[in-house]
Amino acid sequence: MRSHFHAEASIEVYFKLAEMGGDMESKVYLYDTTLRDGTQGEGISLSVEDKIKIALRLDQFGIDFIEGGWPGSNPKDMAFFERVREIPLKHAKVTAFGSTCRPNVAASEDDNLQALIASGVSAAAIFGKSWDLHVTDALKTTLEENIRMVADSVAFLKEKGLTTLFLAEHFFDGYKANPRYALRVLEAAEEAGADWIVLCDTNGGSLPHEVYDIVKSAVSQLRVPIGIHPHNDSGVAVANALAAVQAGATQVQGTINGIGERCGNVNLISVVPNLQLKLGFTCISNEQLQDLTQLSRYVAEIANMTLPNNQPFVGHSAFAHKGGIHVSAVLRDPKTYEHIEPENIGNKRRVLVSELAGQSNLLAKMEELEIDLSLDREKAREVITRIKEREFQGYQYEGAEASLTLMLLEAAGKLKNLFTLDSFKILMEKAAVQSITSEATVKLSVNGETVHTAADGNGPVNALDNAMRKALESYYPCIANMHLADYKVRVLDENGATAAKVRVLIESASNGEKWSTVGVSTNVIEASWEALADSIRYMLWKEGCVEADNHAAAGARVGIVNH
Repeated sequence: MRSHFHAEASIEVYFKLAEMGGDMESKVYLYDTTLRDGTQGEGISLSVEDKIKIALRLDQFGIDFIEGGWPGSNPKDMAFFERVREIPLKHAKVTAFGSTCRPNVAASEDDNLQALIASGVSAAAIFGKSWDLHVTDALKTTLEENIRMVADSVAFLKEKGLTTLFLAEHFFDGYKANPRYALRVLEAAEEAGADWIVLCDTNGGSLPHEVYDIVKSAVSQLRVPIGIHPHNDSGVAVANALAAVQAGATQVQGTINGIGERCGNVNLISVVPNLQLKLGFTCISNEQLQDLTQLSRYVAEIANMTLPNNQPFVGHSAFAHKGGIHVSAVLRDPKTYEHIEPENIGNKRRVLVSELAGQSNLLAKMEELEIDLSLDREKAREVITRIKEREFQGYQYEGAEASLTLMLLEAAGKLKNLFTLDSFKILMEKAAVQSITSEATVKLSVNGETVHTAADGNGPVNALDNAMRKALESYYPCIANMHLADYKVRVLDENGATAAKVRVLIESASNGEKWSTVGVSTNVIEASWEALADSIRYMLWKEGCVEADNHAAAGARVGIVNH
């Protein structure tokens, strides 16, 4: 049965009870539709294997219902249901999605409903029209026939033993246009035996105060548990979900990272911590909540999408602090600039070092990077001054922490000049009937010896990287384990045209770890060289490929590494 905050209680009373830590029978069920509604988002495509991997992770996270797709609509969805039957999920109930029967067709004879049964699931979610406009203009049928379709379909699925969720499509628009008919559709589903009735803001146009009032009205009219299915077209889907729960809904339907058609579905990654950490409801265990950030990034990786750094709760910048005054305050008490403890949702605090940094930023950054350096106040001021000067020149260390680490080690005298650049040349050739080719020649001084090598590449930077590695691998074999993972170029002065200064950010990887370095120049190849050199220097320091030697003079810029 439903376990929600009583509909007649005011929001003010609810917040008071939440602050007091009352239980309030506050379980909210989570229904994930990433594998179905989420894949309707532009650019999102999941293979059957992708969907299986995500389903397993959702089950581990504590999701109650996992909507796998629409059986009969495409072979991929049916293949998923066949595969998932072989996998024993620990908690979640796999759900198939479909519609009510067609007008003037009995539910028992409807191909769509038969496909739901054939999928082998124990739960089905069917949508039906609750807006009279859609009944008459889209379905081209009568209001009474639509009521028959809803009741007949729900009753048929219940007779087959399925947990049945009725999704009232366009409910909020329908309620605003004709509240009596919209509620009558819900009552028909309830009388037919629906286990859940879910109110859908299909067009995503409702606002939180409207959602609260309408959900409260529906809760007062029904005995069956109520769910909410908001879309984000007005940018308030999370707020709408919270308002619905406060009004009595006990299920939220959404997707991981808010993916979905148009502007997306409600983002469960934001809904869950708001409900659990701020409003006192229970969705999952506290241990499962700590997997929130990793779940978000895992799904993003499989869906081949880039998460915004500023995504609430789980973004890379969600708990990043840049201003010196902010950092100083956070170090004293995190509550001064953090609304929750990042560890509760599996994220972590980050301190950024930039032209806005103070000494507290620098000290906190060294602690975050686990660099044990003894820098006196004067030396720390020198480092901050150097960072500010270099950022004025175009460097940016917020996204290049490996280069920052090298700068700090250099300031503390913890680096040794292992290799220096004598010269490099890049040759590029384009023939009329052939693709362009690149060759790099590099001359380095390594341990007092001159090493001269050449290598090809699919571009000038790749050729330079290959030649550099070729020169160094015989001295430092661990370099063979690293590779370039990403390469980005940004023009810093658009008015400079082809003579503009550019910033190159390179991400490298080795044995599952990634790090980023930066280079700046008016020549993109020179900037790339600087970032590449930093990347190798960092790799050698991090892997401990060389012995410690603290007597190197600080200040060498290219080709110095910790011993």
